[in-house]
Amino acid sequence: MQQHLIAIDLDGTTLNNQSKLSPLTRQCLRKLDEMGHLIAIVTGRPYRTSIGLYQELGITSPMVNFNGAYCCFPQRPAWTAAYHYDLDRSIALELLKRQDSLNVNLICAEGIDRLYSSSMNLPDSPYYPKEETQLSKLTRSSLTKNPTALTLFSSEDQQTFIKQQIEDKYSNQVAVRTWGGEFPVLEVVRAGINKAVGVKAIADFYHIPRESIYAFGDEDNDREMIEYAGHGVAMANAIASIKNSADEITDFTNDQDGLAKHLIKAFDLKILS
Repeated sequence: MQQHLIAIDLDGTTLNNQSKLSPLTRQCLRKLDEMGHLIAIVTGRPYRTSIGLYQELGITSPMVNFNGAYCCFPQRPAWTAAYHYDLDRSIALELLKRQDSLNVNLICAEGIDRLYSSSMNLPDSPYYPKEETQLSKLTRSSLTKNPTALTLFSSEDQQTFIKQQIEDKYSNQVAVRTWGGEFPVLEVVRAGINKAVGVKAIADFYHIPRESIYAFGDEDNDREMIEYAGHGVAMANAIASIKNSADEITDFTNDQDGLAKHLIKAFDLKILS
């Protein structure tokens, strides 16, 4: 059997619209894991909000967080292909100092297990911790280590200005992505980092060729891994540019078990959908 790597985004892809794993999705991914394929969560989420879903799936494989900036194997702390690409602490502190002039409403600096925020009043979102043990006020004295990623909240009409200001000053050090929707944000990671970096690291370690890689996604941060994979799959609910980049498009949305149904058909799984 040719082992496949199946890289799965979480929100808008593997999870339904209630940010949950459906019974069919759990059953499908566990079956593929039992068959010897690698099921790798590759998400923009931090580790702390992904590990519970990883454990719920019951899979045994590496996981990629922060859009490619962090890769680990939760059950194997000494896994040799693990990596962590962080940002220089001075960038976070400089942006904090310029928060008002940049028209940024909130700045969050992500550690692996802890969030540092310019305000303790965080959006009501599964991305952010409710427990005070995982949250600190972002200050020069509290942020003692380099963060993994920065998230800047602003109005959507300010994003282009903010992105340009950051790229002008740190062009060779950072990559910036913008997001709209209910909570418009800019995400800042180290230059050259994206989800394909994590997918390639896992594939190289297990000697899995690109033609044996499936990558599922729905948003702009999934583009590089979808283009890298031999089978780049856009969800039916994906944005237009991701559908244009993909080799395949699911017949159903994330809220209709689109990922599971696509994999059941692709691998001829004997699972009732």
